[in-house]
Amino acid sequence: GQEKLSCNPKKENGSHVVLCELGNPMKAGARISVAMELSVSGLEDVGDAITFQLQLQSKNSPSSANASVTVTVPVEAQAEMELRGNSLPATTVLPVSWHRVEGSRRLEDHGIKVEHVYQLHNKGPSTVSDVTLCLAVPSRLGGRVLLYLLELGTEGGMSCAHPPGLNAEQV
Repeated sequence: GQEKLSCNPKKENGSHVVLCELGNPMKAGARISVAMELSVSGLEDVGDAITFQLQLQSKNSPSSANASVTVTVPVEAQAEMELRGNSLPATTVLPVSWHRVEGSRRLEDHGIKVEHVYQLHNKGPSTVSDVTLCLAVPSRLGGRVLLYLLELGTEGGMSCAHPPGLNAEQV
């Protein structure tokens, strides 16, 4: 039959320890299986594995018979990242005869203002860190200015490196 285990969690030397009394006496040839279910968090900095130390101690066996086993469990973070983008206005048409006015500080002399908004969303389940988003903006086409970069703004606690030539003419 099944023997009943008594397990108690406690903290020893900064580690969480679970002590299980395996029943006394444990008869020769007896097997006991222990399944432990854990809730984990804060695994961002543990690397690619967690190591558990299992130790068997018996009061009436010589200390050389006490067994110690190291179990390494792989850790894998999974996060689904989603990037959304939108342009306001969605479509921009300039007249064929329109030409950019070099050196002007008036916005309308540089074309129609178009705002691009990008949202990066972590759908989980894991936390991500050190995320880098690189946006390649086609600012020139055929040696001529295509998009004049006015400003760059962020929300949500991130920082951006401003590209060279950002609002170079101080519009």
